[in-house]
Amino acid sequence: MTKKDEHNKPKLGVKSKAAIRRELEQATAKFLKVGGQVDNVPRGASAWEPGTQPAPSRPLFTEPPSERTPVPEVVATIEARRESLKGARKPATKSGRRRSRKQVIYDDFGEPLRHVWVED
Repeated sequence: MTKKDEHNKPKLGVKSKAAIRRELEQATAKFLKVGGQVDNVPRGASAWEPGTQPAPSRPLFTEPPSERTPVPEVVATIEARRESLKGARKPATKSGRRRSRKQVIYDDFGEPLRHVWVED
C-alpha cells in the first residue's frame, strides 16, 4: 500500500461526505430504475389536511413552579469545605525584588535589532 493510499483510506466507521453522497445517488438511481417515482412537493405544503386543526402541542411553562427542597446541611458542608480549602492555600508572596525580562527591539521592517532588559 502506498503512502497516498494510506492517506486517502477512510478511518474505521467514518464515511466522508462524498462517499455518503455517492451512496445516496446510487440508491436513488436504483429506486428509479425499478420503477419508483419521486413526487415534487410544492414549497409550504403541510402534512395536515386542509380544514383540519393540527394536533395541539403542549404549551410550555403552564405548570406552577414547583417547591424547592431546602438542603441547609448540604450547603453548610459545601461552605465548610470551601473555608477549609481557603486556609490551606498559600497566599501569593510578593517579593520586593523586581523581575527583569528580555525584550526584543524590532526595526520598521520587523527584523530584530537588539535585546534589552526591561523591569516589570
